[in-house]
Amino acid sequence: MKYNFDEHHDRSENQAIKLEFLEPMFGEKELLPMWVADMDFPAAQPILDALKERLEQGIFGYTALSDTYYNAFVKWVDRRHNWSIKKDHLIYSPGVVPSLIFSVLTMTNPGDKVIIQTPVYGPFKSTVENHGRQVVLNPLNKTQEGYKMDLEDLKSKIDDQTKMILFCNPHNPVGKVWSKEDLQGLAELVVEHDLVLVSDEIHSDLILKGHKHFPIASFNKEIASRTITCMAPTKTFNLAGLQTSVLVVENDEMREKLKHQFEIMDLKINNCFGQVAFEAAYDHGEEWLDQLLDYIEGNIDFSMDYIEKNIPEISVSKPEGTYLMWFDMSSLNLTHKELMDFVVKEAKLAMTSGDFFGQEGRGYMRYNVATTRAKVKKGLEQLETAIKRLR
Repeated sequence: MKYNFDEHHDRSENQAIKLEFLEPMFGEKELLPMWVADMDFPAAQPILDALKERLEQGIFGYTALSDTYYNAFVKWVDRRHNWSIKKDHLIYSPGVVPSLIFSVLTMTNPGDKVIIQTPVYGPFKSTVENHGRQVVLNPLNKTQEGYKMDLEDLKSKIDDQTKMILFCNPHNPVGKVWSKEDLQGLAELVVEHDLVLVSDEIHSDLILKGHKHFPIASFNKEIASRTITCMAPTKTFNLAGLQTSVLVVENDEMREKLKHQFEIMDLKINNCFGQVAFEAAYDHGEEWLDQLLDYIEGNIDFSMDYIEKNIPEISVSKPEGTYLMWFDMSSLNLTHKELMDFVVKEAKLAMTSGDFFGQEGRGYMRYNVATTRAKVKKGLEQLETAIKRLR
C-alpha cells in the first residue's frame, strides 16, 4: 500500500497536546506547533483495521495481555535489530517515562547517584531529582563530527554512591545513533563498576540511512545482566496516546523487582486498544514504517538545504535517527528568555526550548519534522522572516 504523508490532517478536534497546551506553555494560541515529539500522520492501515475490528466487538472490560503481545515484539527486534530475546524477559509498561521512574525507584536508594548525559530529554533529570536521588552530569562533547560521549569524564565521576546510568539511544534531542564502538566503551565501564544501565531506546526504529541501531544489551551476557532496555511502538508508529510499551530485563532478580513495582502501583494491565495496536504495529507495520522513514529523511534533507541557503544564522547537523532536529541558534546572541520570546512572538513558532534538555541546551531549539513537508517549509519560512527582521 502506498501512503501519502503529504496529506494534511486537521488535529484541532484531536485533543492534541501540541495544540491544546500552546497557550499554557507559550502564552499564545496562534503558533505553528513544531514541538511535541509525535507525528501529524495517521497510523498504518493494518493498525487502524485491527483497532476497528476490536471496536466492533463492543465490550471493553478488563483485558489480559496475551502471549501474542510479547511474541510480536520478540519477532520485531529479531527482524529489525538482530537481537534474540526471550518472551519471559519482557515486562509490560504503560510508557518509557514510567519505566525510567520505576527503574530508579527499584534499583537505587535515596541519596544514590545517577548519571545522565546532557543535553538529554528532560524527564531523565526530573526522574532522578523527584525521587531523592543525586543527578550526576556527564555532558556530551560537541565536535565537528557531531556529539560524542566523554567516557573519561564519565569514569572520573563514578564513585561508591554511583548506582545507575540513564542512557538515551538514539539520543533525544541531538539525534545521535550511537555506534557499536561507542556502546562497547560505555558497556565496559558499566560492567567494570557494576552499575545498572537503563537504556531508553524508544527511537530505535527511527534510524536514517547509513546508520544502524544496536541494542546495548545485545552485546554480551555481562552487559545484558545489568541493563533495563525500554522500547515501544509509540514513537515509531505514532501511538503515544495508547500508552503501551515494554521492558527487556534479562536479569531475573532485577526483573522480579520491577514487576513487583508495577504490580503494587496497579500498572500491570494494558488497555485493550493499546494491546491491539502494539501487536498490529509490530506484526504488520513494516511497510508503513519504511515509507515513513523515506519521507522523514526527505523532510530533514529539505530542512538542511533550506537552512544552509536561507538561514545561515542557524547551525544544524543532520540527525542520524529520530524525526527531531537540533537547531543551534546561539549566533543570534540572545539570552534564553530573549530567544524564547523571539521564536514565539516574532517567528510565531512553538519549538521545544533547549534548556528543557539541560544547561548545555541553552541557545538551542528542537524542531519536529514529523509532519507534512508544507508545514516544515512554513515553519522555516517563518523563522527566516523573523531572523531577517532581527538583522
